Amino acid sequence: MNSNIATSKPLVTVKGIWLGYGRNVVLKDVEFDVHHGDFIGLVGPNGAGKTTLLKALLGMLRPIRGSIIWHTKKDEVRFGYVPQRELLDELYPLSAIDIVLMSLIQANKPWRRYTTDDIEIAHWALEQAGIADIAIKPYRLLSGGQRQRLLVARALAAKPNVLVLDEPTNGLDLPTEHGVMELIARLHHEHSITIIFATHLLNVVINYANRIGIVHDGRVRMGTASEMLSQEKLREAYGIETGIATVDGRKFVFVKASK
Repeated sequence: MNSNIATSKPLVTVKGIWLGYGRNVVLKDVEFDVHHGDFIGLVGPNGAGKTTLLKALLGMLRPIRGSIIWHTKKDEVRFGYVPQRELLDELYPLSAIDIVLMSLIQANKPWRRYTTDDIEIAHWALEQAGIADIAIKPYRLLSGGQRQRLLVARALAAKPNVLVLDEPTNGLDLPTEHGVMELIARLHHEHSITIIFATHLLNVVINYANRIGIVHDGRVRMGTASEMLSQEKLREAYGIETGIATVDGRKFVFVKASK
């Protein structure tokens, strides 16, 4: 399901960056381009450095060495960020629309009143995420799938052209996981949003991303989906023999039984 294949114009170049915290180096010599219209999936085990790389792209973490070069004016890139669901405190006495409106608060005017336009944008974002009917429902009463769609709606309210998502299907059952990924794919296709998402689920990545970055052992191996899904590349990244099967048009990676 690789719609909206990226154009040749690069949006950003990641050039030989090292990332980490203090003396703890997490990733080394990371190099790749992000193009307008890309649908990039970063896949790897928990703790491999996927979130660290997302933070660097968002400007939240400065590289130890190397550089991240944007090939466009800073104000032309509008990020929407969808963090892991577990990072939002469910004890907040907020409704769904309150959480979407949070994304419209200006840093220099945190106490300003919401305008009619703000409310309309929030309702639009909820509608785009397929949850317009839960606008006034308290966050703590939402299901896992509704919470994930709500975080996507909050990011959409900023009218992004680059949407960055960290483990968007973590902890969801299979039907809900499918629904969330179909939502992301639709936003990519209908609104020409560049997508960069991280997950530890390879079988999620292979059915949506047109480019895959395997994050493993301190490295990022990036390439087209067809390149990265070769048995050789998967063996190099995971150290195991794998196969790929297609069932009803969807791809699945499986571990081959040892002889």
